[in-house]
Order: sequence, then C-alpha cells, then structure tokens
Amino acid sequence: MGKREEEEIIRIAKKMDKMAQKKNGSGALDLLKELRSVPMTLELLQSTRIGMSVNAIRKQSTDEEVTSLAKSLIKSWKKLLDEPASGDKPSEDKRKETAPASPSQGSPEAKEESSSSNSSGKSEHADVSANSLINTFPRAPGTSDSIRIKCREMLSNALQAGDDNIAIGADCDELGAQIEECIFQEFKNTDMKYKNRVRSRISNLKDMKNPNLRRTVLCGSVTPERMAKMTAEEMASDELKEMRKNLTKEAVRDHQMATTGGTQTDLFTCGKCKGKACTYTQVQTRSADEPMTTFVFCNECGNRWKFC
Repeated sequence: MGKREEEEIIRIAKKMDKMAQKKNGSGALDLLKELRSVPMTLELLQSTRIGMSVNAIRKQSTDEEVTSLAKSLIKSWKKLLDEPASGDKPSEDKRKETAPASPSQGSPEAKEESSSSNSSGKSEHADVSANSLINTFPRAPGTSDSIRIKCREMLSNALQAGDDNIAIGADCDELGAQIEECIFQEFKNTDMKYKNRVRSRISNLKDMKNPNLRRTVLCGSVTPERMAKMTAEEMASDELKEMRKNLTKEAVRDHQMATTGGTQTDLFTCGKCKGKACTYTQVQTRSADEPMTTFVFCNECGNRWKFC
C-alpha cells in the first residue's frame, strides 16, 4: 500500500467529511473524480475509511452526477471485499484440471453435483464477504443467556446507527457479539458492572457527534477486545478531547500564575531542592469518573509539578 496514495485519500476523505457536516457538496464532483483515478485496495479502504465519506456525500448531495459517481465508486470498492485471497484462483483452476470427468450434462448425478457446488460456492462467498473485515478476530461463541443476547442485539444496533456498515461491508451482529463476549469474559457474569460497561459502549457508538469511533470499530482499526476495554476518555469525540485539552491547559496556566493559596502539606518531596514545604491544589482535568489531577508548588525553590 503506497503511503502517497493513502495520504491523498485521507486528504480527500477529510474534505468530504466537512462537506457532509456542513451539508454543502460544492466541489464534491472534483474530489470523486480524483478518487476514480486512484488505484484502490482493500487495505486502503480499511485504513482511510473513504467508503463512509463517499457514502455520506452521496446521501447529502442533490447533484445527480455526484450521486451517480459516488454509487459507482462504492459499487466498485465493494467488489474488493468479495475478491478471493491471492493464490486461490490458480489452485481452483488446478483442481478443475485434475478433477475426474463429471457426469454428462442433464443426468441426475450432474444436477445433484451442480446444486451442491452452487450452494457451497454461495456459502463460501457469503463467509468471505461477511467476515472480510473481522477475520483476524475469533468468532464469538453462542450464548443462551437472555441478558447477553439482548446486549449483543443492542451493540449491533449501535454499530448500525450511522449506516456506515453499508459502505464498509462489516458484519455488525458478529462485531456486537465479539464486543459483548470480551466484556463478559472480563466480569464473568452479567452484574451491574457488566451492564454499565455495555451501556457505555452503546452510548458512545450511537453518538452522532462522534462517528469516528463507530467507523474505526467497523473498519477493524479498533478491535472488539480494545472496544470492550476503552475508557470514557478514549472513546470521546475529537471535539470533546480538544475541549478537555484546553481545560487542562487553562487549569495549568491558572495554577502556574498563582503564587499563594492551596493547601500546605509535607507529603510531597520537591525533585529539585528535596524540600517538603509544599502547597498543592487539585483540579478535575479529565472525565468525571477519573481521579482529579494534583498540582504541587514547592514553597522553598518555586518548583512546580503535576502529580497524578
């Protein structure tokens, strides 16, 4: 996969995402024409998530030429999901060459063999298409627990909240089952901790202001195991992360400007002068369920540091 092609596709995807958010498709046609000239691969589709960006433009645009070209691109990219792995075709051809002569056409044996071959081919094709993006993670075992089954259904619905799975071709039912399985394996039961973990996944996946989280899970960039264990801060949208970052900077700046105040303590040792005469303050710089950050000021040498 060429780095240059990937960067170019990511650039186009970002522009399209902005257009879709602003509901302004001006210039979309030129971007789609650029994409048409890029040699696309399955790896590029997964790493850049360009399919979702094009699909978003297709739904927002009222220009028939834009929607037509977007549909054409998505259709051609979906074929990449159905392509067999390299080396499969020669081996199939070889099997055909070495296979014994088939019964004459029209005979009962030939019809039975043809029917069996078609059903087998369809099944294999469906497996390749459904699992092309999650084949690196083991399939989730079945369960008869009604609570677990309901949680899997809700996770699957959350993954389908933005129709991104249509452009990517992901199996949302299987992904939801895998995420639930990882959560269950951690808690070993369906108590309140298990339910709260599932609820937080569902809430963040359904958040329309945070489509990137859902997209990364559907594309396979974030594995079901990783999704099952992510903190609220890690799942947060880019906008919320930036807001928290700015709040942290403001808190640090306000603390550095203050030369008095805070709580006197001898529990901390200054890294510079080794003195214990310190003053500390605490600020909530992360999400509400995370511990507060402690800022310490050495009264002897003026050294300041953060203690987590």
